[in-house]
Amino acid sequence: MTSQVSKTVLRLEAEEVQTLKDGINFKKQPEDGKCYIIYKGKDKMRACRNQCKHQGGLFIKDIEDMDGRTVRCTKHYWKLNVATMEYVNPPDSFMQDELEAVLSDTDGSLELLELNPPDPWTAEPREAQELHAGEITLTYITHACMELKAGNKRMMFDPWLTGPAFARGWWLLHEPPSDAMDRLSQADLIYISHMHSDHLSYPTLQQLSMKRPDIPIYVGDTSRPVFWYLEKSGVNLTNINVVPFGVWQNVDEHLRFMILMDGVHPEMDTCLIVEYKGHMILNTVDCTRPNNGRLPHGVDVMLSDFAGGASGFPMTFHGGKYTESWKAGFIKNERKKLLNYKTQLVKSLQPKIYCPFAGYFTEAHPSDRYIKETNIKNSAADLNESIRKSCPNILTWTPSPGSVLDLALALNDPSNRSAITEPPNDTKIYKDSWDFDLYLDELNASISAEIFKYKSWIQYYYKWAGFKGYNLVIRVIETDDDFEPLKGGYDYLVDFLDLSFPDVRPERDHAFEEIKNRVNVMRHVVLNGRLWDDLYIGFSNRMSRDPDVYHHRFWNHFQTELPLSAPDWDGFLQTVCEIRNSCARNVSLHQGYGFTVPWLSGRALH
Repeated sequence: MTSQVSKTVLRLEAEEVQTLKDGINFKKQPEDGKCYIIYKGKDKMRACRNQCKHQGGLFIKDIEDMDGRTVRCTKHYWKLNVATMEYVNPPDSFMQDELEAVLSDTDGSLELLELNPPDPWTAEPREAQELHAGEITLTYITHACMELKAGNKRMMFDPWLTGPAFARGWWLLHEPPSDAMDRLSQADLIYISHMHSDHLSYPTLQQLSMKRPDIPIYVGDTSRPVFWYLEKSGVNLTNINVVPFGVWQNVDEHLRFMILMDGVHPEMDTCLIVEYKGHMILNTVDCTRPNNGRLPHGVDVMLSDFAGGASGFPMTFHGGKYTESWKAGFIKNERKKLLNYKTQLVKSLQPKIYCPFAGYFTEAHPSDRYIKETNIKNSAADLNESIRKSCPNILTWTPSPGSVLDLALALNDPSNRSAITEPPNDTKIYKDSWDFDLYLDELNASISAEIFKYKSWIQYYYKWAGFKGYNLVIRVIETDDDFEPLKGGYDYLVDFLDLSFPDVRPERDHAFEEIKNRVNVMRHVVLNGRLWDDLYIGFSNRMSRDPDVYHHRFWNHFQTELPLSAPDWDGFLQTVCEIRNSCARNVSLHQGYGFTVPWLSGRALH
């Protein structure tokens, strides 16, 4: 069985993209003559092959279409609403298989992407066998961490059991069961979906490595390796397995799993299908469009994120439209849209059991009180209530740490209260204390690192980052915890058009962003070559921009495309030392001429 790949089926250059009209567009691939339909909407583009899912007929313009959204099949007159990808005649029949439309922020081109094979889980099908009570159980641990027992094997998903995520921005909402670390160390295998620190938790893995460094860990073959930071982290794990997408991985004669990519973020996000004796568990984790929207129907259990609020936008923005009332309205609307989207997704896939997870985090640190009060999230109970109203036949599970779902009992009788075992009444569900000092001390240690005595770290760092040729200027201001400019901190400009570092903004027309960063997080990120997610998703910056435009190319680079190896700060300091020594010799030779050498005074350059 070959691995699943994402391929480009049609590419339009910027000039062709600009000729697309609002509504429906038919486009042919010159090389093979295959036709595609592109729908240009107000907010996004959608695309599909020009092929009816019924019996493969071609679509043409629908003369009865009044709003520019419907096409008609020439074979049996089926009608497709391309704006929603739903067949409207006959109603409630199919959803069209959608292509991913990726509009380049760099050159304005458009690519239509397709996963191949689209449904890899259909390879080597297995009939569902009868299950006995206790044969498959799911035990919720915390956040996105779930333990799956299947036969005599135990599999753990995304263990985040201790410490913060995104530097200092996210903390666990739930208290993990007291035996969670023991469960983790005794697992037969671990699946980690992606590199974000609420799923790949180095504090958790540090503790795990002391107990069992050789535990098998499985990740997808993403272009940005999940464990890119492992060597720098100092965590000793010796059995990490990078597996291709869409290929069954056999654990034993009954248990197998398959990792799938995300259609929107294939460089990073993954999701998972686990099958035991023909029974499937689908875990879409954080994927924006898991497997490009093609997922198995009627699985036994579906797990997915639900909460929202996993971004600095709009809470960390100020100026212009970003008033408190605008933010509140935006967040309320986004929560509602996410609730509806998840409800519709579950309705379309019709799992027998649905469980919302991967959203139980809180902005617990006192300095993030504003974020905590502003960043209101969906509750799992609200989502499950919405699903029950829409799909009363689907059993929903709102998990508490330590609660257990017995799949055999649930499938046999969804009303059986014994199918879900809740933790004892005296179990502590929510955390009320966190080791703030332990982890903030680690961040604060970066502030006094030797490199920050010399202003030239700025040029060195951004040249290492390797982003240029983009008409954006940023101003970075180091601040305290409350985002007040730090006395003695750095305040500098970076012009990414030519990667220069001017004293004042250039006179040409350019986009501009002012970014205030907490000094401990910023310097920790710089010192260790970490991604800027720690700043942005971790709520450790405040931003304003002119014009108010999202610069995808810039943020994508600093959030996913920084070099895999950290900056060579030892080499930097050696160079600085050589320059200082050279300058000192020149001062000695020319003392009578009144020369001053700013290199010798460290921060005097600032």
